[in-house]
Amino acid sequence: MSAASLLRTVCTAGRPAICLLTAIVLLAAIAAPSQAFAHAALITTDPTDGAVLAQSPAQLSLTFSEPVSPLVLTLVRPDGTAIPLTSFRLNGQTVEIDNPQALGSGTHVLSWRVISADGHPVGGSALFSIGAPSAAPAVSEAVDRGLRPAIWIGKVFLYVGLFLGVGGTFAIAWPAKGGRSGQRFVIAAILCGLVAAPLSLGLQGLDALGAPLARLAQLDIWKAGLATSFGWTVLIALVALGLGLLSLVGPRGGAKLFGFAGLAGVGAALAASGHASAAEPQWLTRPMVFLHGAGIAFWAGALAPLGLAMRRKPAEAAPFLRRFSQAILPVVAVLAATGFVLAVIQVQAPAALLETAYGRLLLVKLALLLFLFTLAAINRWKLTGPAEAEETEVQKRLVRSIGIEMLIFLAIFGVAAGWRFTPPPRALAIAAAQPASVHIHTPKAMADLSITPGHVGPVAASIVIMTGDFGPLDAEQVTLVLSKPDSGIEPIKREATKPGDGTWRVDGLVVPVPGRWTARLDILVSDFEIVKIEAPIDIRPE
Repeated sequence: MSAASLLRTVCTAGRPAICLLTAIVLLAAIAAPSQAFAHAALITTDPTDGAVLAQSPAQLSLTFSEPVSPLVLTLVRPDGTAIPLTSFRLNGQTVEIDNPQALGSGTHVLSWRVISADGHPVGGSALFSIGAPSAAPAVSEAVDRGLRPAIWIGKVFLYVGLFLGVGGTFAIAWPAKGGRSGQRFVIAAILCGLVAAPLSLGLQGLDALGAPLARLAQLDIWKAGLATSFGWTVLIALVALGLGLLSLVGPRGGAKLFGFAGLAGVGAALAASGHASAAEPQWLTRPMVFLHGAGIAFWAGALAPLGLAMRRKPAEAAPFLRRFSQAILPVVAVLAATGFVLAVIQVQAPAALLETAYGRLLLVKLALLLFLFTLAAINRWKLTGPAEAEETEVQKRLVRSIGIEMLIFLAIFGVAAGWRFTPPPRALAIAAAQPASVHIHTPKAMADLSITPGHVGPVAASIVIMTGDFGPLDAEQVTLVLSKPDSGIEPIKREATKPGDGTWRVDGLVVPVPGRWTARLDILVSDFEIVKIEAPIDIRPE
């Protein structure tokens, strides 16, 4: 059955709430990407991917668009033997790896898996050859198709525990002033969170190491998950969930204190990892995420206790409703302000709302929020007054409206959990702005060539040249030649200038198509000698 047929069948069955929820899920599925994306992009490798070297390199390196932490580094020899690479150093955005042994001739594969600052893993491989290329060794990568849905479900249930569970305990302790309505629901939500939090940590470990679900019980999987920034989110979330339970079942005098601390813990857990928390400037983004998370917990957490109180004991629920209605306006203002700031930082350009999976998910969330804010405004200014005056029909209508609000929040949780698999436009822009670089080394001359940005379109080239033994090379002229015969493009030849900072530059250069180009440098050493060196360089799509 197609998505349209499913939606039409559900909606004609006379169940508007289920119709709404189904539509939301389908919209999120359309907006979400078809595969998981990484959030730190590999910029360059040394040796360059596809390079042919005369001898074994003493060191390997991987440079990314943002700082990363290595999880698994492996060198696969031509015969398929895998060598773990355990000696490495972090130098800014570069992972410098010691080569443990001299490599023989043939094609080798450098396989890597690292974790981004936002807690999301990324992996890949690069090939290089010693002497001459050979058949590339097979590098198997197990893809467990059940892992991604499991991660998404774990996220949603963790949000249920934090927002509906811990947020619900705050509502019971503060605006409800210790009312008992909704306690069972809140405890059930907290229990969901207590199960989802550690399970999500294990799933994070599986994703970090690229391991299948069958390895979930292994200790190294849990250690890997705990070592990521998401480990802090889980630990803080468990504390917040425990404080929420204490607020309900602990000493009566401490209910408000535990409830408030639990609400703060929700904000702290969300601020400990994730896209927005890892964005710069973190002095702004982390507090914004903290306030946004705490605000969601305040609003969403109050809905079940309030709705159940209105349905079972309308007269006793009136003070609860009045206090919540008075407090929700500043909370909504904080939510709107923090959400706007975070969206601007993450999206950057309006076009990214349609051009990226992250932006499309944000549009779905904004549509849900528009519906939610409209419904909340009707509840606040049309229904609250008559409901406090104990008008029975209005009270029943308000209870139904609160139920729809909860459905919308659940859908928002689902959309937000989808961001786990989508790099924000901010990260994509950083990766796109990174240069394409290559190191060319021959006995007569060597050079470091950078083309910025490293994608098609207008670019500038920067060239540093030296002798083959790392000495100074005072060239009279340097010419850059870019060629890509397989695309039917004539070689692009530009003479470089020397602005005085020791580098040679080529400005006003346009690279028309992406792919692997050959970069050649013609270095005029004297009137009678010219040295030509070349190497492949990869240019990314725009």
